[in-house]
Amino acid sequence: MTDALKRLSEEGVAIWLDDLSRKRITSGNLAELIDQQHVVGVTTNPTIFQKAISSGDGYEQQLADLAARKVTVEEAIRMITTADVRDAADILRPVFDSTDGQDGRVSIEVDPRLAHNTRATVAEARQLAWLVDRPNTLIKIPATKAGLPAIAETIGNGISVNVTLIFSLERYRAVMDAYITGLEKAREKGLDLSLIHSVASFFVSRVDTEIDKRLNALGTDEAKALRGKAAVANARLAYQAYEEVFSSDRWSALENAGANKQRPLWASTGVKDPAYQDTMYVTDLVAPNTVNTMPEATLEATEDHGEITGNTIAGTYGQARADLDALEKLGISYDDVVQVLEDEGVEKFEASWNDLLKSTEAELQRLAPSEG
Repeated sequence: MTDALKRLSEEGVAIWLDDLSRKRITSGNLAELIDQQHVVGVTTNPTIFQKAISSGDGYEQQLADLAARKVTVEEAIRMITTADVRDAADILRPVFDSTDGQDGRVSIEVDPRLAHNTRATVAEARQLAWLVDRPNTLIKIPATKAGLPAIAETIGNGISVNVTLIFSLERYRAVMDAYITGLEKAREKGLDLSLIHSVASFFVSRVDTEIDKRLNALGTDEAKALRGKAAVANARLAYQAYEEVFSSDRWSALENAGANKQRPLWASTGVKDPAYQDTMYVTDLVAPNTVNTMPEATLEATEDHGEITGNTIAGTYGQARADLDALEKLGISYDDVVQVLEDEGVEKFEASWNDLLKSTEAELQRLAPSEG
């Protein structure tokens, strides 16, 4: 059997796992995925942590200790999540060292309730970097309008960032601009630019989910023919934007000073519609210097039957633009779709965080020692 994951890595795609739990760390499963399935990074988000901690598996002793100390629920969550990220970062440290800091990374998200508060986001990013205290951490900041200056400020402080919840090409360009602005701030402070890294998480499957819903409502043959095309087209045009921005004169000046390119990261790559090939958001988005963060089911599907045929983005920009233009002609507004997705993305992470607060609070109360 051909090793599809090995081939994917050889094409310049870094394979990151979109999941983390204490059981995955303590059972040796994460180390196994790194060793056997070419996994070189891990991403987390509020939904992933909510599922992991709610399962209770492996968290009982720490929760009991936190309950005995009578910490607040917010502090408890930060102690639990940063412990997991720290342990995962230690497991990935050899990858980090062997790739000069490009991979071997673990991402942890700022409190999603701060998504529209620039100053609080910067403060939280600084706090998380201090709490985890590992050089191979990425702090996740959402690409909201308030998030953009927070990204620039955080990068300017020398903290590596994973920018999340990017849906639109216009916002993606603003994210790259924020990264470059941050590097310029860091350079002014005399920081070592070679130690600062970033990825830009461009969301994929949710674009098809939203647009396909609108195409199905139209119901015409013309509309049906465009199903399942928008997400890949959008991501491919994002890669075109990446190539343009990181070949500019402004970028060259930073690169000469040791700066690293901000890699595009394909996020939300689990296929939601069973009518589509379950590896399409992997096999159709192969290009050098990218990251694909996969849920375990997508990782296994790619290993089992993914067909890696080389670079599948080069030469596709004309068709990708035509596919998006065809949607506009049918009355499906790109600008409306991406705004809906950003709003929903922030809301979903906030809802997961609130669920996490509630379930953790219930556990702390259950485990609280009786007085006396």
